[in-house]
Amino acid sequence: MYKILWIALFLALAFTACGPIGVIGQPTNTPTLAATPLPSSTPFPTQTPTPAATDTPTATATPDYPVEGYGLSGFPTDINPLTGLKVENPALLDRRPLAIKVPNLPRNVRPQWGLSLADMVYEYYTEEGSTRFISLFLGKDAEMVGPIRSARLFDGNIVRMYKAILAFGSGDIRVRNRLFSAEYAKRLISEFPAKCPPMCRYEPNGVNYLVTNTAELTKYAKEQGIDNGRQTLDGMYFNLAAPAGGQPADHVFARFSSAIYNRWDYDATTGKFVRNSETTDDMTNGQNETYAPLTDRLTKAPITADNVAVILVPHEYYSVVPEIVDMQFTGTGTAYLFRDGQTYKVKWSRPSFDSVLSLVGEDGKPFPFKPGNTWVEVMGVYSKAEQKGNDWRFTFNIP
Repeated sequence: MYKILWIALFLALAFTACGPIGVIGQPTNTPTLAATPLPSSTPFPTQTPTPAATDTPTATATPDYPVEGYGLSGFPTDINPLTGLKVENPALLDRRPLAIKVPNLPRNVRPQWGLSLADMVYEYYTEEGSTRFISLFLGKDAEMVGPIRSARLFDGNIVRMYKAILAFGSGDIRVRNRLFSAEYAKRLISEFPAKCPPMCRYEPNGVNYLVTNTAELTKYAKEQGIDNGRQTLDGMYFNLAAPAGGQPADHVFARFSSAIYNRWDYDATTGKFVRNSETTDDMTNGQNETYAPLTDRLTKAPITADNVAVILVPHEYYSVVPEIVDMQFTGTGTAYLFRDGQTYKVKWSRPSFDSVLSLVGEDGKPFPFKPGNTWVEVMGVYSKAEQKGNDWRFTFNIP
């Protein structure tokens, strides 16, 4: 497979085949997955789809999980501090997390590679109605992750929070200036000058994608002299038992714009939320949304989450033209955690730049994530939160 991935002509094709890395426009491509329109009379679905069975392990399959859970600190050497689960290869935890930028638009980049193997994924607003993912890999490696795209200002938060190595394509000069002037500058890996491996060009069907292999990325970091030992990632708290006081949550909608909206459907058979992505623009504010399940092009598995956290974070414009958004992601703020088919209104907490994301209950005590992977939907503090029965809708807004 590497003979295909690491093609000798990638340097000549890097700029001619894919165009500028840092620009995202409105989607123009027809998705390959079939659209599933919502009922015209209501913006909410009436049934929960049942995804195909996968081999992805779940926390409920761990019989020796301690009653008191894991965290906030003192994680055993074989427990992933980002998932609360035992890892198959504890040696993988003796490195920094890898933060890899993955696009969400245009729609023909879907399905992406490797997202089902990430411990955490943050989705956040970038510009022109679009969102982007920053995926964190620690407890598992992925043979291919991508496509990889450009950096944004928000990414600096993730690098600091998780002491991570950031892999990205390029970025606006103002974004690059901030990132490369920060104390973590040595942990930034972009296509140039890194080259291949660890960041290579892949051309299925003539489309020129930038991708990486997480094992190769870790190896490259070591070769570059990056301090890549085990990091202290204290802060998250995990417990198998669902907390009391939750409200039922069958569906979670996160609408960022008419071009980007998604829906998480709870599947009681797996105890996970299943991701569905939009397939067409919807100019009716939710009345004509259409969705298709998102899968992983690498593993063929559906994209699922043991936890979906919606956090409300202050957004502000760093630049209006071109649109560059910054976020004040420290302190605390309103959050909603969805786990085990329940929702809990809590607080997100990040007391310092190097603190990982944690949750606090109304009683002021640490609030538990479900052991497993987490997707974080980063919304603005002026975003709208609505409940309709067992459905929850969040509509992004910047004043």
